[in-house]
Amino acid sequence: MKKILRITVKILGGLILLLLLVYLGFWIKWKIQASSNMDLAGEEAPTLTLNGKTFRDLNKNGKLDSYEDKDADIEDRIDDILSQMTLEEKAGSLFIHMTVMAGDGELNKVPSITNPFSLLLETTPEQLLKKKMHHFNVMMTPSALETAKWNNNLQKLAERTRLGIPVTIATDPRHGAGFDAGTGVASSFYSRWPSQLGMGATRDSALVHEFGDIARQEYLALGLRLALHPMADLATEPRWARVNGCFSEDAELAAKLTEAYVLGFQGDSLSSTSVACMTKHFSGGGPQEDGWDSHFASGKGQAYPGNNFDYHVIPFTDGAFKAKTAQIMPYYGIPNGQTSEEVGFAFNKEIITGLLRDSLNFQGVVCTDWGLVTDMPVKSASAWGVEHLSEKERVKKILDAGCDMFGGESRPDLVLQLLDESRISEERLDVSLRRIFRDKFRLGLFDDPYVDTDQLDIVGNADFVAKGREAQRKALVLLKNQDDFLPLSADKKIYVEGMVKGLEKLYPQIVSNLSDADIIVKKLPTPSSPPQGGDLLERFIPQGRLDFPEDEKKEILELIRSKPTVTVLQIERPSVVPDINAASKAVIADFDCQDEIILELIFGKFSPSGKLPIEIPSSIEAVENQKEDLPYDSKNPLYGFGHGLTF
Repeated sequence: MKKILRITVKILGGLILLLLLVYLGFWIKWKIQASSNMDLAGEEAPTLTLNGKTFRDLNKNGKLDSYEDKDADIEDRIDDILSQMTLEEKAGSLFIHMTVMAGDGELNKVPSITNPFSLLLETTPEQLLKKKMHHFNVMMTPSALETAKWNNNLQKLAERTRLGIPVTIATDPRHGAGFDAGTGVASSFYSRWPSQLGMGATRDSALVHEFGDIARQEYLALGLRLALHPMADLATEPRWARVNGCFSEDAELAAKLTEAYVLGFQGDSLSSTSVACMTKHFSGGGPQEDGWDSHFASGKGQAYPGNNFDYHVIPFTDGAFKAKTAQIMPYYGIPNGQTSEEVGFAFNKEIITGLLRDSLNFQGVVCTDWGLVTDMPVKSASAWGVEHLSEKERVKKILDAGCDMFGGESRPDLVLQLLDESRISEERLDVSLRRIFRDKFRLGLFDDPYVDTDQLDIVGNADFVAKGREAQRKALVLLKNQDDFLPLSADKKIYVEGMVKGLEKLYPQIVSNLSDADIIVKKLPTPSSPPQGGDLLERFIPQGRLDFPEDEKKEILELIRSKPTVTVLQIERPSVVPDINAASKAVIADFDCQDEIILELIFGKFSPSGKLPIEIPSSIEAVENQKEDLPYDSKNPLYGFGHGLTF
């Protein structure tokens, strides 16, 4: 036995040593690459004063160029910057990809095992200096100070490029409950708000506008200038993974709130105090065939059995476009039967040029969703309908369709190959670059992209936090209140399951043993199915079934039938829970609200006012018989659109 143990220890020790040596080899390689990348950086841009005018000499030529002159006409500034750019710089300008920061706001120059995302992505200097990119989608941000420092470090490195083109930093939503792989990443130092579906439950456009304005101020303080939101999609297919990111299944309500949201972020027009919105996903990603999401091959088609394509465009025409959204993102799927060519939205010229550009006259930036051209470590390329095309041919088809930018990609080499082969023209690139640089100039990034690291108190300040809590209260929907069971009196002892730890500090009524409780409060997540494909990302995006498996449902019912129960349904998608609903004394719909606020409702510290922005189906059969593109078509819903009680 001892001999076997010694052999085992030696084997494990050898494996550990081998792994350390492999890592050391990679680390040396990474350090060499980092040094090579940084060698591409030039001098920082000096600030000069000539003829009484102070400016940043971004191209370091000692004179005031039009693109450096904040008082020059924006179109003249665009003409000037384009005239000075090389083809390599133009190609790099068409791409936006994820990036991460290192510790203390430093740039990610060398991958680190302490930051797994850094192992999956190119380093920031490689993208910025080598590939000439200047649009980045930032991922995890540890603190406000580190984020602000990182912005300044990134902008300082951008100054050291040949023309000093500033970086546009984009972000997914950050004001919600947690990390949603590929769609959102909460940061605790911001004010906390309900999900976008929860905002739909408030039906309060003034509150949504106020959210946009508050989020704008928090983003602006940290250098985040492009919001990869809102979603103007409609939640007409209850199984779709991204229902919680929509405002509603109702087009009129979604349009009203989309308009308010964009105006809050951008103002009446894009300016140096704005955060630009990339509204998504044109022409509406909601009607996913059988509910499967089109990030993945299992959900590449969008279905219109109700012949209701135009309904899904309303939140864009009557919402986003009225508010002058700066940018638009199409989704991944193929709009089945809607165009002559069965290809995904961003590859589809009839959608992008014919509908979006020509019919609806959208003149802003159109950026593809993430990862349409090349395979990513977490998912295969979502090249639906053009899987047979090479990466280079996919790039050409996206440009031919009328898109301007490639999301989640860093392949300017493919654009350069197409230029070299005369398959696309520099003039075609300039059409898109004009739109891209117009936003940069309007946002004031060429004039001053830096933030004051001593002025960060606005982020997550008490007033903003209070407003977010108010929104959460307005978002909660009381679905059932049998015999006026709620509100509970303060002397009722409750046993809580499914909520965060530590609530007993705020609510001494919480007991740790079920036998000591008068009431059960049971919070339930939305059910989901195992992933259909092999992509890593698919394991982190819940979709599929809406009912609990029988064994799990049996356990839930045994608990809630043991004592009077308040059931809280966490609505990522609408759960099918008729048995659980019937066994509960009260039922609350939660849209990513904090647990302490849910308990405020339960104990009557405020009266609920939220109204369902979607239907809650009564059966799986009803879900399966719905048409993906139609609103409110679930047969005999458990709770209908607009339902909500108060007390």
